Amino acid sequence: MTYLTKTAVILTLLATAACTDTAGGFFGGNSGSDISGAGIGNIDESSLEYFQVSIGSTVLFAVDQSSLSGATIAILNAQAGWLNANSAVTLVIEGHADERGTREYNIALGSKRASSVRDYLVSQGIADSRISVVSYGKERPIAVCSNASCWSQNRRAVTIVNGGMGV
Repeated sequence: MTYLTKTAVILTLLATAACTDTAGGFFGGNSGSDISGAGIGNIDESSLEYFQVSIGSTVLFAVDQSSLSGATIAILNAQAGWLNANSAVTLVIEGHADERGTREYNIALGSKRASSVRDYLVSQGIADSRISVVSYGKERPIAVCSNASCWSQNRRAVTIVNGGMGV
């Protein structure tokens, strides 16, 4: 693994740890024990498990934004490295929004978020033909409550690996 990839993985782990809660973690994983670093060395770096646990599939956005932050770019750089090394996989980028705003506005915003992620991955060498995007707007929240802590978790794009892994 290159120095840049290792750095991106470490930044991703730190960002993930900062976003976890006591009920199994932000990304819906198990107890979060794998995220802490224990056992990660035993995961095959070409596996889907490595992608999900060590790199992460979710990036977050600011309110009403589809621009990529520094933390988002670090995660996407790690994703791009893994995707370039696993060139047979295809993926879907899901765009999501929080519950505020109209359905139409949130579908459009989710689409912009997913497209921003796709465009960045393409700029990093991932073939556009491997990527499709879908927007769910506010229809598939991962946190359900009417406050900032939930809204911030729902403003996201999720990279779903859906083909070429033999699974």
